[in-house]
Amino acid sequence: MAADPRDFIRKRAAELGFGVCRFADVREAWPASERLEQFVAAQRHGDMEWMQTTLERRRHPNGMWDEAVSAIVLGMNYGPDHDPRPELEQASDGYISVYARGDDYHEIIKGRLKILAGQIAARLGQDVKVFVDTAPLMEKPLAERAGMGWQGKHTNLVSRDLGSWFFIGTILTTAELKPDVQGKESCGSCRSCLDACPTKAFPAPFQIDARRCLSYLTIEYGGLWPQEFRTATGNRIYGCDDCLAACPWNKFAQAASETRLQAREHFITPKLADLLALDDAAFRALFTKSPVKRIGRNRFIRNVLHAAGNSGDDALVPLVEQLVDDEDVVVRGTAIWALKALAPARFAALKKEKLPTEPEAAVRSEWQA
Repeated sequence: MAADPRDFIRKRAAELGFGVCRFADVREAWPASERLEQFVAAQRHGDMEWMQTTLERRRHPNGMWDEAVSAIVLGMNYGPDHDPRPELEQASDGYISVYARGDDYHEIIKGRLKILAGQIAARLGQDVKVFVDTAPLMEKPLAERAGMGWQGKHTNLVSRDLGSWFFIGTILTTAELKPDVQGKESCGSCRSCLDACPTKAFPAPFQIDARRCLSYLTIEYGGLWPQEFRTATGNRIYGCDDCLAACPWNKFAQAASETRLQAREHFITPKLADLLALDDAAFRALFTKSPVKRIGRNRFIRNVLHAAGNSGDDALVPLVEQLVDDEDVVVRGTAIWALKALAPARFAALKKEKLPTEPEAAVRSEWQA
């Protein structure tokens, strides 16, 4: 009896640090594409135009590669060693999403996937391609099909083994591999994730409106925020974990075992005063090898200014006031909002000086709001 090639793949995956390894047939019908089409048609993708331009390729895994037969879906845990939610109460500190407190997971996981894919190709004599969420491949529905878990009411993947805190990586291959049993939705009547969302980003269970999601707003969206979200963000300066952290299935989650995914100490409750002082060079130095680096200094400072405006910390007023003169329009406009929230009298005095000479309409609107 010939050996099952999946045994070799699972063994090597575990040795490379993956906590789970599952298999799926990618040639079958793909009902997830209908949900994606509805999401885009409703404009719930916001400014993420790449979701619309790559829609055809996202409709089916074979849209990425016609010859693909099987998918090997792998999960790597990045769980925190404590419940991060109490950090949201520390108003003078910033909150960085747990996944972004270590090194950039794209580099870590993609490197491991390439090693595993090379070994699979050598062993089976079949072609392989690797993916880590930057390509137009619907990885969460694929992981559900492979039996890794299910897409919960918050639309993120939930695993009985890993809870909610894990990354997904995928290897597509021309090899014929026996598929695992598809994951079964097990949320039941629970609404913990839906009720935890500070901006009510879920129109209904299993649906999300990215335009209301703080992860989208802090990371993907580049402009001045709508007023309603500026207060709701609290001290969240990069991403949001509320719906993940609220999931009861996290009782099975474990702290990240991969050292490079573990939180850097200075990314846990960083001081807003320190972050507001960052120029571009200091920002890049602080966030070397971090996923935070990709949003750039200006967008990050905008996020920090929201947190500063919500902090009630008078010590931040001089730092905020300095940013009223920032070269970036969005930073300047957000600094005005934060100054008004922290020091209304100082805002009123400065308005008389700055408004008459402000050339940007968006910034003028912030003075006049």
